[in-house]
Amino acid sequence: MQRLVPMFILATLVAIVACSTTGTSPTSTSSSLSSAFASLPIGFEFVPSTFTGGSAADSDGWAPPPPGGRGGPGGGLGPDDDGPGNPDRGFGLDGGGMMCGGLGGAFGGGDGLGPGFGRGLFGGIFAGSALPGSCTFNSGLGRVVCDTVQHDGLSIVRSAQYKNAGGTVQSAFDSLTTNSINLQVTVGGTQVRHDNDTSVVQHASDRTVTGLAPGSAARTVNGTSRGLETIKGTNSTGAFTAVRTIGDTITGVIVPVHGDSISFPTAGSVVRSAQVTVTYTTGTPVTSTRREVVTYNGTSTAIVVITKNDSTRNCTITLPHGQLVCS
Repeated sequence: MQRLVPMFILATLVAIVACSTTGTSPTSTSSSLSSAFASLPIGFEFVPSTFTGGSAADSDGWAPPPPGGRGGPGGGLGPDDDGPGNPDRGFGLDGGGMMCGGLGGAFGGGDGLGPGFGRGLFGGIFAGSALPGSCTFNSGLGRVVCDTVQHDGLSIVRSAQYKNAGGTVQSAFDSLTTNSINLQVTVGGTQVRHDNDTSVVQHASDRTVTGLAPGSAARTVNGTSRGLETIKGTNSTGAFTAVRTIGDTITGVIVPVHGDSISFPTAGSVVRSAQVTVTYTTGTPVTSTRREVVTYNGTSTAIVVITKNDSTRNCTITLPHGQLVCS
């Protein structure tokens, strides 16, 4: 038996990225906050989710743009910014793509669902690494609980529950008999960033993958994730507080096993949402929201409905790894 745990991150969660940018200029509007949807909150990459990452998902973190500017590290474009020479390509609202780099792992389709999937660390796209640190089975909880891992001011806590096909709890992952894994991860702490802004984060994920036993025809994923980042800093407009929340909910997503060939989800749904609220000490809070609903219908084309603030567009994405096309 192996006590290995994949860092699969299929969690469903209701997520919001709250960012309110308030400045003394009337140009401070919700549309100026689009860049907040291009990146993950600091530390959220340690939480299993459907988000790939995004252009600003690094240690620098996101910051609200001053009036007339663009937010994020280096003033990067957000998913709704066309930018010079980058006209509307139908990738979503205002020419942007899906949030935070798009659908990650198996949710966008990909390799790794062949015979090795479900063995050892599951292999392939649901995998990550073994549960780090010292992990011990807690019979009272029926879970393998790991010591807290520290990373750049953040505390990461992980635990897993393994069950065989009969639903019996196992004390460790067994590549021959384990049929389901529930992985729970929390991340919390404070980080002083490279730009001297301070981020306080509190994230969590709870995901269950079933159908892992050898011979299973498909894996089923259910779960949620949620993230909260409160940023305090200063830019050319003044001192600000930005609150970002993000999350997803995965409901009954089924990924067939097709030997060595590429596979993608054929049923279920993923709801991803985010909200940003930025408040300057001399201004009024400004909020922007975004929501993405992905529905898998048994074909190679998933239905995607994107809502930004009060505007909604109907889109499709070709699996695996296709581009978003909106009407």
